[in-house]
Amino acid sequence: MLVRVFANLRQICGGVGVEVNPEGQRVIDVLDKMVEMFPDLKDEIFTADKTLLPFVHVFINGRNIIHLDGLETIINKTDQFALFPPVAGG
Repeated sequence: MLVRVFANLRQICGGVGVEVNPEGQRVIDVLDKMVEMFPDLKDEIFTADKTLLPFVHVFINGRNIIHLDGLETIINKTDQFALFPPVAGG
């Protein structure tokens, strides 16, 4: 599955897209695999109790997972997966 990453996550992951082969079919499985591949990612996206940090967003086919089943959202290999870190601006 191709995961699109944005902002500072591109530096951590080495580009705008990462090919990920998770063990399961949930969003959390993809993110766990990404942390395994890029350990620095963990502190950028997860809290200590392994929930998403505030303002970190995951979109599946353009829909934020907070409007689906959160980290338990089931995904398919053909889904569009996008990971956004907190972004400051003004």
